[in-house]
Amino acid sequence: MTDWQRLLFYSVFLMNYRGNKTGVSFWEYGWYLLVTVLLLMAGIVLAAATVLVYSVRIVMKLGFKGMVLTVVGILCLIAVYSFWSFNRTADIGNQTVSIIIAQGDNFSGIANNLAEEEVVPSRFWLTLLARITGVDTKLTPGRYDFSGCNSCRSVLDRFRRADFLRIKITVPEGLPLWKLASLLSNRLELDSSAFVSLNHDSIFLAKTGLPYLEGFLFPETYLFAWGLSEREVALIMVNQYRAQTDSIWPDSILNGLSQVDIIKLASIIEAETHLDSERVLVSSVYMNRLRQDMKLDADPTVIYGLGGLNRPLYRRDIQKDTPYNTYLYKGLPPTPINSPGLDAIKAALNPAETDYLFFVANETGGHVFSRTNAEHNRARRRIRSN
Repeated sequence: MTDWQRLLFYSVFLMNYRGNKTGVSFWEYGWYLLVTVLLLMAGIVLAAATVLVYSVRIVMKLGFKGMVLTVVGILCLIAVYSFWSFNRTADIGNQTVSIIIAQGDNFSGIANNLAEEEVVPSRFWLTLLARITGVDTKLTPGRYDFSGCNSCRSVLDRFRRADFLRIKITVPEGLPLWKLASLLSNRLELDSSAFVSLNHDSIFLAKTGLPYLEGFLFPETYLFAWGLSEREVALIMVNQYRAQTDSIWPDSILNGLSQVDIIKLASIIEAETHLDSERVLVSSVYMNRLRQDMKLDADPTVIYGLGGLNRPLYRRDIQKDTPYNTYLYKGLPPTPINSPGLDAIKAALNPAETDYLFFVANETGGHVFSRTNAEHNRARRRIRSN
């Protein structure tokens, strides 16, 4: 066997030559590999050329109509395969895969994440369909959660509809700022300290046109998008306050109060009673006291000034000097003490016409209203005796 024959023999069959026990030198392996690759490439080219020649012959035999039918057939096959690929599903079972899209994210990276997490069966078909439909350039930031079966089409449909995670949060009436911040922190993963600090952020407050946030974060049921910042959440709630109250303000307010004063008063009413029938009565008590230049003597303001209490208010508490102690200082507190609801705001604007100056909580969850201090003391003794 000649050297050339021996080289070809080993290149084709990838064997080590051991003829006459001389073996193959190290440098020959490189030649064997190179020849093998060249032969494989030549085989592929020859096979492709053969298929092409036979295809051309078949098409020529079929004529123009045959060519058209052939092209249509090929296009139909491509269309069917594409449809199948776009709608083929991948099943990730009960696990939830979260894909977070930020502003300016490239779709290629998102497609990679989806394919790596096996949410979709093919990165190629997902990217192709996204480009065809234009979804890749119209992504809405948010957190998208996927589970169960998903196809390229279903995933892109969610992106198109901006079907990202929205968290439903009901903000009750009468929450002070720090309790609201805790609620939002637990549900939206916000920084509660950063949220509270907005109450004193002059730049942010200038943007809202408000002197402070306390009182103006409207209590409502919200659908918040996951990933919102503290500022974005606060602005949503302030905008809701304006949407709910813009139409209720009269040209002039009783006692010459401002809109901010009304929110302060409404926050006290909200803290004092949750009974619809009593809100206008409580409002009348405080309006009468303001008119007569009396101290408001409002327990909720004292509690707010002390940072909140998890116990009853004691006599020693009302002797502590804070700006919110309306037993010590006349007039309304420096700020609202919570975010009141619309009913409390309307009650502050439209108090009942009464001579009441006092009220005390009774045993049924309501209050007894009095015109004089003597009446008030009698009511207190009667309630205590029961």
